Amino acid sequence: MTTRRMTYREAVREALRESLTRDKRVFLMGEDVNRYGGAYACSLGLPAEFGDERIRDAPLSESAFVGAGIGAALGGMRPIVEIMTINFSLLALDQIVNSAATLRHMSGGQFSVPIVIRMATGAGRQLAAQHSHSLEGWYGHIPGIRVLAPATVADARGMLWPALMNPDPVVIMEHATLYNEEDELPTEGDMSVDIGKAAKRREGADATVIAHSACVKKALDAADMLASEGINCEVIDLRILRPLDDETIIASVRKTHRAIIVDEAWRSGSLAAEISSRITEQAFYDLDAPVARVCGAEVPIPYPRHLELAALPQPQSIAAAVRKAMRR
Repeated sequence: MTTRRMTYREAVREALRESLTRDKRVFLMGEDVNRYGGAYACSLGLPAEFGDERIRDAPLSESAFVGAGIGAALGGMRPIVEIMTINFSLLALDQIVNSAATLRHMSGGQFSVPIVIRMATGAGRQLAAQHSHSLEGWYGHIPGIRVLAPATVADARGMLWPALMNPDPVVIMEHATLYNEEDELPTEGDMSVDIGKAAKRREGADATVIAHSACVKKALDAADMLASEGINCEVIDLRILRPLDDETIIASVRKTHRAIIVDEAWRSGSLAAEISSRITEQAFYDLDAPVARVCGAEVPIPYPRHLELAALPQPQSIAAAVRKAMRR
């Protein structure tokens, strides 16, 4: 099998190109996606290939253009709506929660809303508090939507088309620090991935480290550090934040008997708290240590580099939590 090397950003762009080519109902809409190529250059060059009608710049009004996307989906189109950052998505929360997520239920199954909403999330680029938060757990709370968090280049390439084929709203969270990550992908063939299952990124027998998005790489770095100490961690990449893949999570915890959850979001009321509860409910008697959480500091994400790093989970803090669970 021949491969080529590409960045996460290029993988998103190729996935957009594939979707626009395969289905003429697909169009991309968002702030600066046409003339500027998007806030993270994911749609750069696509207007020349697909035209202004299908790569549409939107005004600075998240509620308006997400609402327009929902209307287009109801009318039979397959819109992809790009929001610059998850912080700004709060301006469209009414449209997402009260319209997109509810219309199937409120119409007795008569209407579905096949819209894909992409948004950048996370900290690590010194963009300060209004551009850096991790609110994935808020979206994971909402029934009626599917929430995806591609942590790898392959998932960034392979999640979009299956998301567009889903009859209900799908929100894709792309961590802003991942756009420059590189990996090898096959040159040809179907790149689609399963958007219903978590992935085991590393085998291990001593502890399960559960992470998503940019924290997966940090969890793997921590696992490498601990391997030199004789501790073998299993690393689970959640990939799908709603619905959570309980089967994969619980099977791993029953194997290793220890669970450490890594979540860049604030600890209180977090996705990590939900996963911790599920492990306690389903695998309490398999545990040899309390479930541990390594989360973001409960402050607005700071601008100074050293404070931003201090506010986020790091491989060292993940490794320390594993050692504590191992009583070392």
